Amino acid sequence: MLNSKLKERLSKNQFVDPENQVRSKARPGMISLSLIGVTIIWNAWQLRATSNSVAYLNDSSMHEQMVRFANTSLMSGQLPILRWFPYLNVGSPHFLHYQGLAATLTGALGIITGPDFAFRWTLYLLLVGWPIAIYASARIFHFSRAAATAAAVMSPFMMSVPLVGYEQKAYIWLGFGIWAQLCASWTLPFAWALTWRAVEDRRYLFSAGLLITITTALHFETGYLAFAAIIIFPFLRSVDLKTRIRRAAVLLGGVIIGTSWITAPLLLNAKWAAVNSALVNTGLVRGYGARQDLTWLFQGQTFDNGRLPVISIALALGVVTTLIHWKRNPENRPVFVLFLVLLLISFGPTTWGVLINILPGHADIYFRRFLMGVQLGGIYLAGIGVAALSSVLVRVMSRWRTMHPSNRKLPPFKLRETAVFSLAVFLVIVLCIPAVLQLRKVDQQNAVDIGQQRISQGTYGPQIDSIISYIKDHPAGRTYAGLPTNWGTTFTVGYVPVFKYIEASDVDEIGYTLRTASLMSQPEYRFQEQNLSDYYLFGIHYLILPWLQKPPIPGVVPVMIRGQYELWKLPNSRYLSVLKPAGSIDENKSTIGVQSTYVLNTHLIQQFVDLNVNWAVSSDNVIWPTTTLRRPAGTILISDVNLPNGSATATVSMREQANVTLSASFDPGWKVSVDGQPAHSTMLAPAVVSVAVPPGIHTVNFIYEGFPWFYEFLAFSIGGLILLALFSRGTLRFLTLDPREGASSNPQNRRIDN
Repeated sequence: MLNSKLKERLSKNQFVDPENQVRSKARPGMISLSLIGVTIIWNAWQLRATSNSVAYLNDSSMHEQMVRFANTSLMSGQLPILRWFPYLNVGSPHFLHYQGLAATLTGALGIITGPDFAFRWTLYLLLVGWPIAIYASARIFHFSRAAATAAAVMSPFMMSVPLVGYEQKAYIWLGFGIWAQLCASWTLPFAWALTWRAVEDRRYLFSAGLLITITTALHFETGYLAFAAIIIFPFLRSVDLKTRIRRAAVLLGGVIIGTSWITAPLLLNAKWAAVNSALVNTGLVRGYGARQDLTWLFQGQTFDNGRLPVISIALALGVVTTLIHWKRNPENRPVFVLFLVLLLISFGPTTWGVLINILPGHADIYFRRFLMGVQLGGIYLAGIGVAALSSVLVRVMSRWRTMHPSNRKLPPFKLRETAVFSLAVFLVIVLCIPAVLQLRKVDQQNAVDIGQQRISQGTYGPQIDSIISYIKDHPAGRTYAGLPTNWGTTFTVGYVPVFKYIEASDVDEIGYTLRTASLMSQPEYRFQEQNLSDYYLFGIHYLILPWLQKPPIPGVVPVMIRGQYELWKLPNSRYLSVLKPAGSIDENKSTIGVQSTYVLNTHLIQQFVDLNVNWAVSSDNVIWPTTTLRRPAGTILISDVNLPNGSATATVSMREQANVTLSASFDPGWKVSVDGQPAHSTMLAPAVVSVAVPPGIHTVNFIYEGFPWFYEFLAFSIGGLILLALFSRGTLRFLTLDPREGASSNPQNRRIDN
């Protein structure tokens, strides 16, 4: 009897000796690590040019500058989130309005390595190693090893039309350079996976909350995707639903408190951050709509643009597998539901209209960015699809062997897991061939372009660098070298426009538009280069022009010529000026771009007058000045402007009461004093900071002090995470959690959902 049962178990592969069992478990693990390792090594070789020192053609130029700024701030004992970022769009508290944790951490690393080196190598290593994050997070989700490995190996090979998701071309030199999103791409997979585990087991509450908090701080819109998981995951299983909802509520509350050091300053200062009115009505902000997004998806252009839709086919198999085994394999549900929900949200107001207003913060969301969540959910589903196809093929092969007597002489499939895994590996390799060839071509072109840029910098860099050195040695005002909408795009150092190239040297400039949420970013986009008044308004003292190009305004003086680059200066235009308010204009964060044309298209500033701003008013009223001045109401006798340190001082002689104006974006963090006494700062059109000064000789000080309650909110956030850790350990579980803790996390219950 015993022998018959033993034979039956052997025939069904239900028994293996311990040595073979260890080997069977070790073999897939080694193959998995080897395959992921080969993928990483291949990417490391193909992308090696990314680590080279070079001026950036895309948004990486801004991110690298943020890293340098953070590095300088930390070395001086200051936090960059509390400092004035002066270099772009007439300055702003950029680290307050824009995600700055990645730049701060990399700037800290730069204390050892140098900030530019730290930026280049984080870009390179994060890009190369991303399959590790996909594999590890998939295993936390409890995906099979085959599914996790397949997803990890396919992850670097995505290619879409918009190129703003988790594809290499979104980050590399010839792409968009969205580095902050790349940093958060490492934490979002773990935030999703740990959130799924946390709603099933309280022990994961703290780790999930910590990862969601970090994700939000690294990239706001990626953090939005992390928050979405908290809302969705509790309802994907009916077992212990009330307990799951309570855990999700605890997690949500803890994360809201934990992220308050980022979100509270952002929300409290929201009215001082402009809406990008230049893009607000385009698909970049409103989303491309259901028709376009679904067309891209079903034609394979969301994952496989320009090649055979190999990942898209695997994704379709993963969707079918998830639906067929909905009750049997609940661990596949979270990525499928997130994929579907984020796809629907990505349609944006283009499809949903006013219904989209139910989403918190909808006015500041770039809805096309939700496609990155679609890609992340999709790559997990593609891994599930490959593993399912492998399992089906192994099953078919097993049946074929038993149906034909002649095939029974072949060795039996003793290790089904190993067979499925091996077949999955084979399928992934075959599927990735078109993607490998395509990405190899892209990476080679990227390397060629970087190499040519380095050659150009070696030839023309010394010419423009000598001009930059002169500007930095004589910091009298900002620099103008063209715009993205005019000749500035063709005035270059190699491939890189001069207005981007000089950013690498931290030159305070006008022309690199729409990079920040500064109130002056929208007026800058509407800058009129033929209007001398605009140069005075923006404090432009230097112009860099192509050699032999006629200056766009009169009154400029040549300074030097270096090769094909010529430096001019406008002697009377500086950071500080005296303007007399002689009218008023209504503005808010959404209308400032349009309303600014009343100043930018006129000669008010040349006539030494400006308009008071009635801020946060929804009307578009303008009270026009009835008089202008032939000379300014006062004179700047002595000035000392150091915007990187957030300070400006002037001694002025006033003939009559008027405003001393600093050409910097208005923000409540600016504090002003006259003769040592605190004074009330006011906004002059479009949105510069100023103070009223009476007749006589006076000393005026502008100091940027930053957000006043940052440390209080930071302490509050730390307290929230500590409370979440206590819930996670069970110390406070009697307040919210089911005393039958751990029942739903039992491995025996994991694959069955009643």
